[in-house]
Amino acid sequence: MKIFKTIDELTTSVGQDVAASEWITIDQEKINLFAQATGDHQWIHTDPMRASQGPFKSTIAHGFLTLALIPEMIRTSLEFPASSMAINYGLNKVRFTNPVPVDSRLRGHFHLNEVEPLKDPHTQLINGFQMIWRVTIEQEGAVKPVCIAESVIRRYH
Repeated sequence: MKIFKTIDELTTSVGQDVAASEWITIDQEKINLFAQATGDHQWIHTDPMRASQGPFKSTIAHGFLTLALIPEMIRTSLEFPASSMAINYGLNKVRFTNPVPVDSRLRGHFHLNEVEPLKDPHTQLINGFQMIWRVTIEQEGAVKPVCIAESVIRRYH
């Protein structure tokens, strides 16, 4: 866990690999719950029998499930200065570079690309900061990452 006590500490980490999350297991229940929440019930995700005969020889996680794990990965690897609110502002350059077979274990690696102050549009006073993290999600035992994305996060005082 990398703990940032001040914005200055955070700013001095720009351009660096900062932290890695704990491992998260992607079991069939997690895949099925994601399918239920999103309506994406494609057989490569939810039908183990059919998927065993398919190109991946098992079910695989939805790409967006992998992406949706970023907040949990952040929670287990990074701690920021106190703020009243944090929001996921968006994503840049998302790529799903390898499938995630059922029962894989994933973790995220966080590289801090940018930190910039945020100004209140009415008062022009700084009321928070925006961070852009390059997140590389690896599968345990695999050479190639399963997802690479830039995560844009805003935190407000």
